This record gives sequence, structure tokens and C-alpha cells, in this order.
Amino acid sequence: MLSADMIAMIATFAIIVLAVVAFAIDRWSIEFVSLGTIAAFVLVFSIIPDEVVDLSAGELVEGFANPALVTVLCLLMIGQALFNTDALDAPTRYLARISGNGIKRTLVTLLGAAAAISAFLNNTPVVVMFIPILTAIAAQRNFDAAKGLMPLSYICILGGMTTLIGSSTNLLVADVALREGVPIGFFEFTVPGLILAVVGALYIIFVMPLILKQRPGMADKLKVSSGRQFVSQIEITANHPLLGMESRLGLFPQLSNMTVLMVVRRDVPIPPPFEDISLSVGDTVIVAATRDALTKALSTGSANVPSHPKDEEPSTEKEIASDFHLAEAVVSPGSRYVGRTIQGANIRFIEGVVVMGVQRKSRMQHKEFREIRLEPGDTLLVGGPFEALSRVRASHDLLLLEWSAAAVPVRRFAWRAISIFGLTVFLAASGLLPIMVASLLGVLAMIGSGCLNVRQAARSFDGRIFMLVGAALAMATGLEKTGGAAFIANSIVDTFRDQPPGILLSVFFIATAIMTNFLSNNATAVLFTPIAVQVAVSLGVPPIAFVVCVIFAANCSFATPVGYQTNLLVMGPGHYRFADFIKAGTPLVILIWLTYSLIGPWYYGL
Repeated sequence: MLSADMIAMIATFAIIVLAVVAFAIDRWSIEFVSLGTIAAFVLVFSIIPDEVVDLSAGELVEGFANPALVTVLCLLMIGQALFNTDALDAPTRYLARISGNGIKRTLVTLLGAAAAISAFLNNTPVVVMFIPILTAIAAQRNFDAAKGLMPLSYICILGGMTTLIGSSTNLLVADVALREGVPIGFFEFTVPGLILAVVGALYIIFVMPLILKQRPGMADKLKVSSGRQFVSQIEITANHPLLGMESRLGLFPQLSNMTVLMVVRRDVPIPPPFEDISLSVGDTVIVAATRDALTKALSTGSANVPSHPKDEEPSTEKEIASDFHLAEAVVSPGSRYVGRTIQGANIRFIEGVVVMGVQRKSRMQHKEFREIRLEPGDTLLVGGPFEALSRVRASHDLLLLEWSAAAVPVRRFAWRAISIFGLTVFLAASGLLPIMVASLLGVLAMIGSGCLNVRQAARSFDGRIFMLVGAALAMATGLEKTGGAAFIANSIVDTFRDQPPGILLSVFFIATAIMTNFLSNNATAVLFTPIAVQVAVSLGVPPIAFVVCVIFAANCSFATPVGYQTNLLVMGPGHYRFADFIKAGTPLVILIWLTYSLIGPWYYGL
């Protein structure tokens, strides 16, 4: 007859197994499975009496207020602010230059730098620093960022395994071990850690990209559209960056990424080739450019929002607003704008958005931008606040392409964003403030300085991560309260106690590694470190071998996104699914386990 506490433990194991299977088969959304998991725990422990397992519904949902979850969401918002301001353009171009042209060489350079820094800096802020850089370089080199973001998280975890301060898990294990009478030095486990890191890095760089298949989606649509040419215009105003620019060999060098179709001076068109022309105030430059080129020109101030004769005061101030978005819209067959010129259609005043460019599949327009007559099927590049784009969705005259809306980086705020970001990382890495506090203050500073608005911050909030962490922490709480985690650890020790120390060390590693992917790595470290010391003492072997085993195994949080917060950080930007971590991370866990099973007994003389 099973006791009541044993029934509670079995029920906990059953819910966890069902949840992992549901996440892995990817038939239902992460949010739905997470909610179902939490509901199952709440239901089960509402039935089980408190005298059997003292676990309330409130404790099961406390994960939604977990400091690690708050930290991850805040760091995602800070990353959005860096993107909004194009703050990492300079370091991105530098790293892109030194990494060469090959995709493999680029990944090796970036991941190698991240791993080296992670050895001496907590790996979470390192991942935060490299996510926008890697994403930007992937866009420049035209390869899928998902090929590098999960490897980035994993390589930083491996780099953090080489020194005492590389991970919070290392410090926690060292603290618990010291209380058990086993001191650990700064470079105590650096040699075996480097061996594991090198073995893992070879897998990450050469094998993992083959497993992480590119998934068609929004990014592919944007890539298809980004090569199309839009006809647009640049108005030369006072203090404009292009004012005084002179043509050379018939071209304008500063507009090398655009095709200049004509220059309009006092309503007189000047066609190419352009000989001895210097741009002056009042000139209008008609260009053909891709959306990417126009976006970059807007962010740097080289392009501007076209003026209109109905403007009360045509302003010379051409800086775009911090919430300026670009989107693509198709002129519908029955549109009121068909047959009208861009200027005469008055789209700005009817729809609330500005026409920044027009693209026609049949032919390129070689006439003044405002005089182009619209035809059914024309694709317009329109700009304005996000709320204005939302109103265009209700228009029957323009068909907004939903996937095409994107904010234009406000580069004039770049130094503000990079300064706030650097201060946030410094406060967290130096230990002056807890990382959660530093992250919260960083988000507040980003919003207060104009680098990020509340709506953009809300859009960077990833609901999948929020629900997934809540469910994972409910699982961890259930395992701890029912004694399931301790039961697994003690059962393994009892079963293999009579085996040689090397065998027990190997079994102890894989058990800890499995648990760390479902419990938090810190909880796993606290649970297994005292057991590791006791086992080593009973076997008469150096305890350091088993303590280091716990450090490495507790860091093997590769098989699930909830294993470690750096996995959660890359999950959203990489558009990964739960199953992607299982497919790519499980072989890495096994590889690290087998490697330590070989080098651990040899290195520590077991």
C-alpha cells in the first residue's frame, strides 16, 4: 500500500513527464502546455491534505514573480532599446571586419570572444551583450541568426565552467562545499573545465548548426522584400548631412547604396550623369533604394520625411520621432488613390501616414517622386507612428502587409542607450547591485531617456518565456516539497554505492545534469553538493572530484530552455521552440557527461 506522500511524489513525476512530452511534440503552444501544467499541480495539491505535503496554490504560482524571470524580461527590453537606437552598429561593424567573410569564421570569432569573456564575467550579461551584435551581423551576412544564438548561450555556459566566478552556480557550489569543509580555489577546476569547453565548442560550432534547421517565417518575408527597389526622395534642407555634397565621375559617393535617378532644382529636373553638381538648400534628390538602405538613411538623418504643400510650416528639423515605423502597403484595385499623384492623393492627411517610397513591379519610375501616379498593385513604403499604421489596417484603399511593420532606429539616442546598457552590465557584473535590480533600473532609464517607449517595452515582453518559467518553477517546487528530488539523488547513491568511484562519479554527473534541466541549476547545486561530499568521504576519495562533478553537471542546462536564464534570453530572438533545445542540447549534455566520465577519474586519481 502506497503512503500518501509517495502518491504525491508519483503524481508530481507524472505531471512533469506529461509536460515534457507535450512540450517536445510541439503540438500545442508553449503557453497552453505551461498553463495546463500549472493547473494540474494546483488541482493535485488542492486535493492532497496539507499534513501530507504542505504546498499551497500560492507557492505553485510564485514562479511568476521569480527574480530570474523578472531579470530575463528586463534584459529583453534593454536589448529592444539597443535595437531601437542602433546602438551597437559600431562594435558590430568592427567584429564583422575582423571575423572575415565566411559564416563559420564569423561564428568562431564571436563565440570564441563570448566564451573567453564568460570565464571572468557572469555569463548572463555576456549573452545580453552579444545577442544584438550577433543578430546584426547575421543580418549583414545574410545568414539565419538562429544558427548562432543558441550556440551563443551554450558557449557562454561552457566558458563560465572554467573559473570560480564564471557562473553563479559555481559560486553557490563553492559556498556550500566550504561549509562542508571542502574549499575551492579560483582556478581549482580550470583544467578539466577547459577540456570540457573545448569538446563542447567543437560540437557547438561544427554539429549544432546542422541540427538547427532554418525555419521559414517572418524573417524570410522581410529578406524577400528587402531587395526590392523603392523610388523615394531626399530633400536637402539647411544643416542637412548631404548639403554641399559634390558629384564625382557622374555619381554621388555618399549615396553609393542608392541609385540617384535625378536631382530637382527649382522645379527643373537634372538627369544623370551628374557633372560638377553640388547639392544646395531646396534641391530634391530622387533615388531608387532598398528598404534597408532607406531605413539606414532615415536613422542617420541622410533621408527625411517628405514635406507637403499643405504643411503649415515646412520644417527644417528632419529628425524622425522615436516611434517612427516603416511598413509596406499595396494600393487596392478599387482604391480612391488610383490615378492620383502621390502629392495629390493626400494620403498623409487621410490615412495619417507618409508615403516614403513607391515600388512598381512592371517598371522603374523616372520622374519626380511626388508626381508619380498611383496604379493598382503599387507597393507603397509608408511611415508614421505605430498607432497610425494600426489605423491603416482598417483602410479599404491600402492593404497593409502585416509582417512588414518595423521601427526605424533612432540613432541620435545611441550613446544614451549604450551608456545605460554599459552601466547596467557593470552594476550587475561587479556585484554592486543584484542583477535583477540593475536590470529594472536599466529598463527605467531606457524609457526615461527616450530610447524605449512603454509600448515597445511591452512588445518585447515574451509571453512564451513568462508562462514557461512559471510552469518550470512549479515543477521544481513540486519536486522539492514532495521530496522527489532528494529521493532521486539518494536512490542513485544507494544503488551504485558498491561500484568503483569512477562509475559512481559518472552516474552522479548524469543524474545531476538531468535534474538541472528541470530544477533551477542553483537548486540542483544546493541539493547535490552535500550529498557529493558525503559520498566521497564514505568512499575514501578526494571530495573535490565529486564537488567539481556537481559544478559541471549543474551547468549542463542545455536540454531545455528553462535550464538556465541565458537559454531563455535567446529563445525569443532566435524564434526557438522547446523541441529545438531538446534536439540540439541533449547531445551536448551526453557529450559533456561522457567526457567528464573519462577525464574526471584520471585527473583526480580515482
